[in-house]
Amino acid sequence: MELTLQLEKMSTEEKIKAMEIIWDDFCKKADSKPSPPWHEEVLHDREQVVKNGDEEFVNWEKAKKTIREVIS
Repeated sequence: MELTLQLEKMSTEEKIKAMEIIWDDFCKKADSKPSPPWHEEVLHDREQVVKNGDEEFVNWEKAKKTIREVIS
């Protein structure tokens, strides 16, 4: 199936919403596809960075708000 979006005609808000819809759909089906082997290593490395206090998690809603403020 070929899907064509006219990205140049979409606003930033419309693009973000489209990405959220795609991501939500992808997450619903995530268990049906195994992660590649390198993914576990990346997750482990990131977990260590957080445990060491070098990075911290940000609430997703807050992150989206910040992104929208930066790009508008």
